Amino acid sequence: MKKISVVSFLFLVILLSKNTLNNVDASGLNQQPTIAIPTVTGTPKGITATVPLNQLDSVNVRTGPGALFDKVGVILPGQEVPVLGRSAGGDWVMIEYPGAPNNIGWVYTPLVIVSPGELPIIEPPPTVTPKITQTINATLAAQFITTPNPTRLATFTPAEPLIIPTYADVSRTSFLGRIPVGLVIIIIGGMGGLMAIFSSVRPH
Repeated sequence: MKKISVVSFLFLVILLSKNTLNNVDASGLNQQPTIAIPTVTGTPKGITATVPLNQLDSVNVRTGPGALFDKVGVILPGQEVPVLGRSAGGDWVMIEYPGAPNNIGWVYTPLVIVSPGELPIIEPPPTVTPKITQTINATLAAQFITTPNPTRLATFTPAEPLIIPTYADVSRTSFLGRIPVGLVIIIIGGMGGLMAIFSSVRPH
């Protein structure tokens, strides 16, 4: 009698567990939708400007084509932005830049790589005027202005006229000056010799 009750109890447990497994709630399982899913199609990017990856510094974005225009942001190396147009000289390109005035900005062309394509010439905004007009403080400038004292220069005294002595040519003014000295010695020697001869010939 006990064997029959134990077998009946095990059969009842197995039956209850089977029903429990079959009644699993499948409401939380993911189901495949039965409606059509729209397909996402990409649109052409158009002309873009890309900052080279090997460029260490970021590229400034300004409100106009020039360094005098205000800076509104930067483009990081490797970043790609759509290009809307270019300046008349082609040195600057206008890009889409959310957050800037009218969501546009200008970058210097040599710092980016612009993809091939024709770009319209965009009329640049008016040139900005400096916010601060630099003026010179007259009081401050007067402290640095010095009036040099005139320095009296040394007076120049002309030197006395140079007196150059003149010498008279003695050889031209006297007769003896025109006779060579050697000739005079010869003549005197000859006269002395003649006098010696006469004195020896004259009788004593």
